[in-house]
Amino acid sequence: MKKIMVLLSLFTAFSLAAQKTPKMSIAVSKPFVKNLSNYDDVTVAKLIQLELIKLDLYSVYDEFDMAEALHVDGKIITDCYGINCLTEMGRKLNADYIISGRFDGLNGKIAISLKVIDVKTAKLHRSIVREFDNQSAEVQRMIEILLKDLHEIPVDKVLADRLKFNNEMITSNNLGKINNSGPRVGYAYLTGSMNEFALRPQSQGGLDIFPGVSMIGYQMEKQYVGTENFSALVEGIVNISGLEQGVFIPTFTLLNGFRFGKSGWEIAFGPGFGIRKTSNGFFDSKDYFGEGANTYFSESDWETYATNNFGGDSSYYNNGAFEAPTAIEISGDRNYSNSTHFDARGKYQLTTSWVVGLGRTFRAGSLNIPVNLFYSSTRNGGLAGVSVGFNVQKQKENIHHYN
Repeated sequence: MKKIMVLLSLFTAFSLAAQKTPKMSIAVSKPFVKNLSNYDDVTVAKLIQLELIKLDLYSVYDEFDMAEALHVDGKIITDCYGINCLTEMGRKLNADYIISGRFDGLNGKIAISLKVIDVKTAKLHRSIVREFDNQSAEVQRMIEILLKDLHEIPVDKVLADRLKFNNEMITSNNLGKINNSGPRVGYAYLTGSMNEFALRPQSQGGLDIFPGVSMIGYQMEKQYVGTENFSALVEGIVNISGLEQGVFIPTFTLLNGFRFGKSGWEIAFGPGFGIRKTSNGFFDSKDYFGEGANTYFSESDWETYATNNFGGDSSYYNNGAFEAPTAIEISGDRNYSNSTHFDARGKYQLTTSWVVGLGRTFRAGSLNIPVNLFYSSTRNGGLAGVSVGFNVQKQKENIHHYN
């Protein structure tokens, strides 16, 4: 009885082995290899053969099997990349499938594509394309990953992550550049010394206007660094203020701006330049001279006032010239000193400021609407305001330009 059972087990095993589906055959055509250090088409073909054998899914032809079948036509072995040629090669070999590919060493990465042709139907059976980090010593592992992905076999995630090409954020002078140059309008309120200059009577060199001015100008910008979520810009703004009140205040501002994310938030800062009339003088804050508290006396005003009120009193002269108020004893004090102040009657002078802005660009289709809050700081004063602009986005420039 025991012998019968052993014979039945052996018969069953042989029957199952006989019923097992034979493996499909596959041949490896020499791939196209370019710019890949230390590798040629023969070496890469051998690596593909080796990794196919490891999969244990096919009966894999080696180079000797292929040489015997194809020795009559050398061209088909060395220059065969298209489906028709690969199908013809597979039929000569009597293989079920034939695999070929392309290996390109590109800037900072290795691009590999593999395709499997069904020889019987002369059609593409499977294909895959991957980009890997530029680690040429690991080409065999890259082939392993591709073949496993091609056949839906799990891949070691640690290995795949180590070899994958990380498409880092692009830093380019022209990344998807959007030119937001365009007109700007706004309104600003004057603070500190500029507020005083606006309110001061014209007879004392002031503007005698409400200390708020309209602004109209034009912004030019140039992106010098760009990523998918960040842009660095150089911005130039030409601006004229106060036209509605009959004054002309020109300025030019040069800003360094940073724009964040798709929402268009931006912060910018930089110097501002303008031309103002100024004079040296002092404010009679204690009304010592009876013209009213905080009356402004320029050096010219003071000379006229002193001539009219002090005459030839030698105590107000020094070597034949009137002295500044600091040299004049008033109730025992010497508490006034001359300094430079805005004066519409004075001489033109270049003035500087420091500008800080915060804003956001709103988009409606191709229309960009930048809205910014800003503060322009000068000595003892400045301007606080808001500006609005618009720009129609005509096109985005490519990262690279080709001839």
